[in-house]
Formats: sequence, C-alpha cells, structure tokens
Amino acid sequence: MNENFKINTAEIDRLKFLNKEEKNFRLDNLKLFNTQGFPTKNDEDWKFSDVKQIFSKNFKNLEAWNKEVSPKSINLIKDFDHNYILLINGKFEKSDFKFEDKNKIKVKSNKNTNFSQDNKKNTLINLNNALSNNGLFLEVENNYKFEKVLIIYNIFTNDLNNNLLNNKNRIIVGKNSELHIIEYNINQSSKKFINNTTESILLNENAILKTINLQENKNYGFFYKFTESKMQYNSNYSGFIFSSGPKFNKIDMQFDLEGENSDCSIKSALFINKDDHQEIKTKINHIVPNCKSFQKIKSVVETNGKGVYQGKIYVKDVAQKTNAYQLSKALLLNENSEFNSKPELEIYADDVKCSHGSTSGSVDENSIHYLMTRGLNKKESIQLLVNGFLNEIVGDIKSHSIRKLVENKIESQIHGY
Repeated sequence: MNENFKINTAEIDRLKFLNKEEKNFRLDNLKLFNTQGFPTKNDEDWKFSDVKQIFSKNFKNLEAWNKEVSPKSINLIKDFDHNYILLINGKFEKSDFKFEDKNKIKVKSNKNTNFSQDNKKNTLINLNNALSNNGLFLEVENNYKFEKVLIIYNIFTNDLNNNLLNNKNRIIVGKNSELHIIEYNINQSSKKFINNTTESILLNENAILKTINLQENKNYGFFYKFTESKMQYNSNYSGFIFSSGPKFNKIDMQFDLEGENSDCSIKSALFINKDDHQEIKTKINHIVPNCKSFQKIKSVVETNGKGVYQGKIYVKDVAQKTNAYQLSKALLLNENSEFNSKPELEIYADDVKCSHGSTSGSVDENSIHYLMTRGLNKKESIQLLVNGFLNEIVGDIKSHSIRKLVENKIESQIHGY
C-alpha cells in the first residue's frame, strides 16, 4: 500500500442515509485523514506503534467498504445460559434476549455520526467518523439488572481480504441498572484486513457495567478500537481484556470520571504470539472528588512479539480524595521479545493516593529448574509458569463457568507456544 494512501469522497457519496450536516461532518473528517494519513511514531500516542509503516508493509491496497455477507457458520457458546447479539464484520445482524424483559432494552443498528473525542488528534477516529456506516446501539433503561450475561459475537467472515472496516458503537446503561458483556471476536478469514472501531459508553447514576474482551482464535486481522466512557455518580465499570490473537491489536480506552464515587477497574492478561503486536493504552480522567481507578496489566511476549502499555492517570485540581493505582508486568520468553511501557501520572490535587509501576523480565531460571526436577521438561515448565502468571488476572472473574471459558482460551494459546 502506498504510504500516502487516500480515500476518495465517492465513498461517502455511497452512504444514502446522510443529511447535509452529517455529510459535511464526514467530509471534514475525511479531509483531515487524507491530509495527515495513518498515525506514525512521531505522534506521542503512537510512538511504539507506527501504524503507517505497519499498514504499508502489510497491505498493497485496501477496499474501504463493507460488503453484505454471511458467515460460514455460527457456533454459540453452550457452556452457560446467555443472551446474545450477533455482529457480522461489526455490522448489527440480530439479537436474542430470551432471559430478559425486552421492554427494558433497546438494540439496533447504529448509524450516528457524532463522536465527542477531539478527532483532530487521531486520524483513525477521523477515518471512522468519515466512513462508518454501521455498528451497535444498545441501551438498558433505568432500574433494570440483566438476569444473564450478554455475549456480543462479532464474526469476521472468510471473504475478508484487504478490507477496511469502520464501525461505531454506542452503549448506555441507565440509572440503577446493571449489565455484564462478553465481547467475543471470531475470525473466519485467513487473509489480512483492518477493523477500525470507535465506541462511546455512558454509565448513568449507580449503573454497573462489567465487560470481558476475548478472541476466539489467532488471526491475521489488524484491529484498532477506541472507547470513550463517561461515568456518572456512583457508577462502576469493571473490564477484563484477554484479546490475544490478532496480528496487530491496539485497545485505546478513555474514562472520564464525572460523578463522585465512580469506580473504574481495568485488568488484562495477554499472551502475545510470535510476530504479533499488542497494545493497551488507557487514560483515566479524575475530574471530581472521591473516585477510584485500578489498572493491572500483565503480558507474556513470545519470540519477536511486541507488547505495549501506555497508561495515564489525570487528576484535576478539584478531584481531592482520588485513589488511583496502575501497574504493568511483562514476562519476556525470548531475547527477541519486546515490551514497552509508559505509565504516567498528571496530578493537580494534593490530597490523593496515586501510584504507578512497571516491571519486565524473563522467566525465572530457578523456578524452571525446580519444576524440571519434578519431572517436567523445560517447555512444560515455562508453560506452567506462564499460566500461573496470567491466571492471577483470570482468577478475579467471579463466575466459574465464564472463568473456565477464559482459562481454556488462554491455555490453548500458551500450549501453542
């Protein structure tokens, strides 16, 4: 692909549902993207992930349009009862809320073009704002707690080949409501493609949202997802990231703690395969007093794999009594493994508890030797240690059946090492 990859305005003309204001919004964003192109390492937020170089190396051309297609097959998880939403290449297809009061739930295709993020600083958001033509809108009304977990199956079909997918999601959890989501990505394509998603989340007063991000299999997809979350009074977000699998994956999350007593937790356990690139970037904005945030990111990096964690905690001057914690730990399995960490604190209040830390190193040789004296070979010893390292995060999942599902996925990745 040419480094100066540009998209013709005819792609926007193909979106027939736009009014004049929406079309101008998209054209403005497309102009920003075409002027600046894909992000490069010259941008501080992308210093470890030169997307322009990565995409140029892997794509000769890109088709910037979503086709109407059907997956080869859909195998729903049978280990536990759940509701589900089906997305095909990010496009809303259907839903089944058989365990819930359907009058309390709104779900539909999302074609809203507006996104509040300062898009002049991120050309992938410009690109999404310009070209997104589908996605998911989900709203839980006030005073409703889901009976069962909701699995969002996102199927990437086998005919994807040099496609550029752009979708936009919107999730709203009403006052005093609770929702648990598993985002389950399943890739049926053996070819390379780009999935560029933006998502906005609103948690109203006393709302609870718990999420798990999980990949079904190793694939050649290049994934970027930006999520912007607004948290109101006494709301609670808890997120687990187990997204190993894509060739390139950057999860970019921003949380604005706008209501007192809001609480945000992010935990991750990644096994980064050979030659893969995985990045988690977070920004937690403590805007008001008496809020909490917690981040623990654990990564295992295989030969020639690259892991990145960039995390920033911002505390406004009025946000007294903030309690914020941030820790990244990485285990490198080979001298050619790479992990970059950039934890940041930007604090303007004086009555706070804030800490951050980052460590990386190789597997302890004494531990390997001990396990080998107990009858394991070296590879089995390393696999056992890696499993224990990552399972600290997995063990925090309260549901036994969901925890078992995640454990099995991680173990299959580790035993492929």
